Amino acid sequence: MGEGSLGLLRGTLDLLILNALSTGEKHGYAVSEWIEAVTDGSLLVEEGTLYPALHRLEGRRLIAATWGVSENNRRAKYYALTAEGRRHLRAEAATWRRYSEAVDKTLAEGGAR
Repeated sequence: MGEGSLGLLRGTLDLLILNALSTGEKHGYAVSEWIEAVTDGSLLVEEGTLYPALHRLEGRRLIAATWGVSENNRRAKYYALTAEGRRHLRAEAATWRRYSEAVDKTLAEGGAR
């Protein structure tokens, strides 16, 4: 993790992956690149963290995987949201927003202004 980048809070990686896949099917490396690009490099997801999470989400049937060929002509596993994954993403995003708003309120009232 580089200087200025943020560590992932426990439980947020699944949400980030599902959200990345909500924009369309992607292979694992593209999921990581999407998260890094959207956060202007603040969140970096390394292989050792990403692939176990993808397998976990696949096991929970929140995403489905198919084999394909990547942009650089290599065989790659592509991941897509399932209907259940889309429902889960909406519910978790709503929970995350409520949590984030609550933390933001405490920061506004405390000494972290």
